[in-house]
Amino acid sequence: MEFWKLQGIGNDFIAIDGRNDDIVNNNYGELAKKVCHRRFSVGADGLLVVKNSDVADVEMVYYNADGSRASMCGNGLRCFAKFVYDNNIVKKEEFDVYTLDGIKKIKVNLKENKLDTIKVNMGKGSLKSTDIPVNSEKEIFINENIQILDKEFTVSSMLMGVPHTVIFVDNINMEDIHKYGPIIEKSEIFSQNTNVNFVKVLNDSNILVRTWERGCGYTLGCGTGMTAAVIISNYLGKVSKSVNVTSEGGSIKIDLVNDEVYMSGRAQKICEGNLEV
Repeated sequence: MEFWKLQGIGNDFIAIDGRNDDIVNNNYGELAKKVCHRRFSVGADGLLVVKNSDVADVEMVYYNADGSRASMCGNGLRCFAKFVYDNNIVKKEEFDVYTLDGIKKIKVNLKENKLDTIKVNMGKGSLKSTDIPVNSEKEIFINENIQILDKEFTVSSMLMGVPHTVIFVDNINMEDIHKYGPIIEKSEIFSQNTNVNFVKVLNDSNILVRTWERGCGYTLGCGTGMTAAVIISNYLGKVSKSVNVTSEGGSIKIDLVNDEVYMSGRAQKICEGNLEV
């Protein structure tokens, strides 16, 4: 099986063209667990699969490294866009990608006839507790206190394709991320688990984000998490509508325009080859 490995701000993925394969019912969970293993295969945070679509130019099927399917992945979508564009699967500078979170509009920016940056319309997201979902009688789950082990956290949650929880901190503490991140991820408050984003606001146009990703663990970058961090930061009056977001793996730009959210950044091809499956 031919593959590309790509990365977006340190979030790495294996991409394959699944338009004519023999995977039954598009169930790539077992394949994802196998090929994403960092000791026994190529290794990645997730698996991207190209499928034909009746409602968009192409469909993105995405599975986490643990074999669970996810509705969306922001960095994955940029890598997916590079994969389909560079392989002439979709050769347009503006095109639509169907995901379980709806149709996402892509715009690729070229430099010297090569793909440079990718801009993605991430949609609107939702702050409604029932959409996340979070077990709360409150309409939105913003600035709520929860007790995790020996520490109380003030958390704010939303759905940005997948569930995200934001925690504002004065300093990024990696020990706290690894200690509390997995507990918050699987807290009974979140019936479908949650991604956990630790956010430090530098000023009104720059923030730092570190993410404990649902189904993946600590990741160098999470596009939907960085997007959720900006939306919630803006909602609480901490930042403007145009924000540079930096994770350990790099930076992306998030712009809030008329209730729509746009993510801009790069995607890089690491290597290509053939998988033994």
